[in-house]
Amino acid sequence: MTTNLPYSQACENNKGPILERLREIFAAPGKVLEVGTGTGQHAVYFASAMPHLQWQPTDHPNAAHTALDRLEQAALPNILPMLELDVGRTPWPVDSFRWVFSANTAHIMAWSEVEQMFHHVGGQLPEDGAFCLYGPFSHHGRYSSESNRDFDQFLKSRAPHMGIRDTDDLSGLAEAAGLSLEKSYAMPANNELLVFIRDCAAKANH
Repeated sequence: MTTNLPYSQACENNKGPILERLREIFAAPGKVLEVGTGTGQHAVYFASAMPHLQWQPTDHPNAAHTALDRLEQAALPNILPMLELDVGRTPWPVDSFRWVFSANTAHIMAWSEVEQMFHHVGGQLPEDGAFCLYGPFSHHGRYSSESNRDFDQFLKSRAPHMGIRDTDDLSGLAEAAGLSLEKSYAMPANNELLVFIRDCAAKANH
């Protein structure tokens, strides 16, 4: 039974295309830190489809309860207990992971929180890991579509700290955290999956 569970139509629409890419990227066993589990739809779908992974759901303390009923109903052995994670608070409650996945969070967080997310991920991501960030993004100061322009204006009208992030700015945060943007995959509804990896060249130069 899944009645009365928190539900996101966007999650339902994008989970298939995201999974196609995650199967390639998260191919080896390891722990996946999910930043912003939300309704839990992604966690259940991805953990079920990729049993070689341990899926660590997390969300902000004010929202961490949202996914609990869905995760409990799914009862998957490779989904770890939900953790409360405020990206701006140190230390993070997760001490190790191989992979990181976060969907539709960067445009909701304040920029300072996006900075902290990259800082913490960069400090712990292993050389054979990857950080996959899904959502709408702009490029070189330009929107990728009119719908993204409208969505950005909608976000900023709701709260000034929100807004679609530019890949140039995110690449800057990644570089400061010892990461680099390796790949960008086009996704449905003018979204993208950005894949960041450890920047071994930068590390060697330090």
